[in-house]
Amino acid sequence: MSLDINTKKLKKNAFRVSKQRGIGASRIRVPGGYCDARVLGMVQDIAQEYGNGMVHITTRQGFEIEGIRLEDMEAINKKLQPIIDIVGTNQEEKESGYPASGTRNIQACIGNNVCPFANYNTSNLARRIDKEIFPNDLHFKVACTGCSNDCAKARMHDFGIIGQTMPQYDATRCVSCKACIKGCNQLSVGALSFENYKIVRNTEKCIGCGVCVTKCPTRAWTRSEKKYYKLSIMGRTGKKNPRLGQDWLIWADEDNIVKIIKNTYEFCEKYIDPAAPGRKEHIGYIIDRAGFETFAEYALKDVELLPETIVKKRLYWGGIHFADQNS
Repeated sequence: MSLDINTKKLKKNAFRVSKQRGIGASRIRVPGGYCDARVLGMVQDIAQEYGNGMVHITTRQGFEIEGIRLEDMEAINKKLQPIIDIVGTNQEEKESGYPASGTRNIQACIGNNVCPFANYNTSNLARRIDKEIFPNDLHFKVACTGCSNDCAKARMHDFGIIGQTMPQYDATRCVSCKACIKGCNQLSVGALSFENYKIVRNTEKCIGCGVCVTKCPTRAWTRSEKKYYKLSIMGRTGKKNPRLGQDWLIWADEDNIVKIIKNTYEFCEKYIDPAAPGRKEHIGYIIDRAGFETFAEYALKDVELLPETIVKKRLYWGGIHFADQNS
């Protein structure tokens, strides 16, 4: 690599350094993993003109153009501009590429654009969150998944947003076939029972997955018009202590979840380890150090929760502790 290439600058500009000196990769954000097909042709053009012709579809649903000569960064940033304009992510200056690499691409399952099980439009929410929190250099990972099947692996993220519905039951349309009960028992938590020729939903046990809606042949069960969400927090992979996120809010609304994510940036700015390389530290480690109560105080600032929202007062994370295993 030539000495006049600033590696900190290129990493911030969303370029990746590779094993080969002077060669890297250009990373492209696609919030929600849902984009206009024209973008594919533009990615191809850049890969063939400036790369080695290979493109990696990343685990976070973006593109990574391989074999980029790092000295071509400015030219590539200009070529990226039409993609950025179409995808719609925030940018500080035109033709300058991406202004940060910390906040990762917002991940999402296909959502109710296509999937009959999804309870909300995951791509729309992913794009909304991206506009609210990008650009930022802090290390945040967010995933949106349409239902409790969790195809987006939302519980492996700092913030996992899981779609819920408050099932609506119309007894006049029910033919007592019990398909909903069978579906709930086999595929979910067994929250339905049959009493006096009617279906009864255990409201404390129900997780709002919507299986009853998908199994009912007469539309006696329908999804609630109002959208609800479960917020799982502080899941992660990593070298020290990988773990699944824990459900903090249940039956929450979209606006409050977005506020909580934005508020968490202020918490991290206050309590992040000053020695963290490149200001990259998992939020969960910061919470472990500062305390969950301190995090909750920051995260819930100016948040007015719905009356039906359930808030867990204490959260405890387990996971694998590699350091303990190796001792």
